[in-house]
Amino acid sequence: MAEQRKLTRRRFLKASAEAGAAGISFPYFVPSHVLGQQGRVGANDKIAIGFVGVGGRGGDHVNNFHNMPSVRVTGICDVDNRQVVGAARRVGGKPFTCKDHRELLDRNDVDAVVISTPDHWHAIMMVQACQAGKDVYSEKPTCRTIQEGQAMINAANKYQRVVQIGSQGRSEPAARACAQYVRNGQIGTVDRVEVWHPTNFVGGTHVDGQPPASLDWNLWLGPARWRLYNQNIHPFNFRWLMDIGGGFIRDRGNHVLSCVFWSMNADSTGPVSVEATGEPDKVGIWDVPVTMEAKWEFKNPDWTVTWSQPGRQRPFPERPDRPLDWGAQFFGDKGSVILEHGDGADTERKAKDYTPPRDGITLPTSPGHRENWLECIKTRQKPIMPVEAGVAVIVLPIIANISYLLGRKLQWDPKSRQFIGDEEANRFLADPYRYPWHL
Repeated sequence: MAEQRKLTRRRFLKASAEAGAAGISFPYFVPSHVLGQQGRVGANDKIAIGFVGVGGRGGDHVNNFHNMPSVRVTGICDVDNRQVVGAARRVGGKPFTCKDHRELLDRNDVDAVVISTPDHWHAIMMVQACQAGKDVYSEKPTCRTIQEGQAMINAANKYQRVVQIGSQGRSEPAARACAQYVRNGQIGTVDRVEVWHPTNFVGGTHVDGQPPASLDWNLWLGPARWRLYNQNIHPFNFRWLMDIGGGFIRDRGNHVLSCVFWSMNADSTGPVSVEATGEPDKVGIWDVPVTMEAKWEFKNPDWTVTWSQPGRQRPFPERPDRPLDWGAQFFGDKGSVILEHGDGADTERKAKDYTPPRDGITLPTSPGHRENWLECIKTRQKPIMPVEAGVAVIVLPIIANISYLLGRKLQWDPKSRQFIGDEEANRFLADPYRYPWHL
């Protein structure tokens, strides 16, 4: 078996070198017979983690996980070598380093991976990690397309991996308090939830040029369509391109809608319709709408969610002089309650002071989003934000963007996750990958 691994690695490195010389990325899927069956991490064992994408949010994950006594950092991966060097220096020791995540997945000294790349990489990396026998913490947005989401669910279940989506609101006390308050009927029957958020960024000029010497731009793009390097796309402003970023509705929307779904016990349901409108930017290369209004309708029970950019800012009862720039407000027939931001930053005092009765609904308490994932790796239980919930939530932003692009209201089947009687809309449920990447 050791010799088989050695030969496989040699073939992989050779193929990667040839593909790099040709200007393409070569897909490499690690078969289970090469890696062998990974056993359960023991209760007292340190979990060996590899990190993919270590700038920005990924850097936060490296710093936090590195300081946890139950974690050993064994791998650092980023398409920008500057990020790799910096992260490796912070964790100390001699972690394995690379720019291609497939090399990291090929290692037996990695139990789990943390994926903090741009959105267009999440699905492929998460699926390949599951195939390689790794547990996964994948940042939000969960995925870009409906097809990707289903592939992620299938992979987690087939390979029995613990997958946590990085919508950390469900690990925050305020979001839990709000959800318990709503679920236990303290505002009555909820018929609508209003979400508001500032507008998307505008601008982005055509300044195509050469990427930094430390950056593998071809590998950064990966499955996304080819485009020349532009400093108004990388490292953060990809968020304002519809095909790879999708705007705030898919970014922060993933956070706030996760808390909405938790409060409404809606993870196993979905909307029956969506309608979205917006005003596009008049200049620049960024093509997400500057302003956006979206509405999703649910049935059995009947309720709606609306997304407004820019929406009406709400005064927070405990801080009336400082209106909230974004958040959600739940409206029932007996009152309302506000959740600040999308990651459960705060909620109203009445919700925080509420204690469910003995026969009421008490939601699980998380020790922290990262900590919850680590616990579940050892117990093999579902984490607080499993991939199934992550996909259910991200469906809303995905289909809202499709409605905006098509300029009409769409009917949605939440069970099959397809549009009803609309072949044109259903063509948007999957997005072709740049060769040779595929799911």
